[in-house]
Amino acid sequence: MIRKYSVMFSVLSIMVFFVGCTQYQSRLEKDYGNSYRFARENQTLNPDAEKNLEPVYGFDGQAAERTIGRYRKSFEKAVPPPIYTNVVTSGSMGSSGK
Repeated sequence: MIRKYSVMFSVLSIMVFFVGCTQYQSRLEKDYGNSYRFARENQTLNPDAEKNLEPVYGFDGQAAERTIGRYRKSFEKAVPPPIYTNVVTSGSMGSSGK
């Protein structure tokens, strides 16, 4: 009787050990990276654009240069001139009392 229980316990222990060693993939691991790939694909306006080798018409070089210059200047902060103030203190740092 004791031998029967020890064999069952050994088999059960081995089964629990192997079940613990299995690799379970959660739903998060299965879908890892999909949201990035979907977002990248959805942001592509025209996937066939690389096949069009004709020159692009629209902005000429000088107009584009001025537009980009204005765009970059819009991020520069205007630094106000420093305000100089004279700080005058009166009184003492402490009293000695003697």
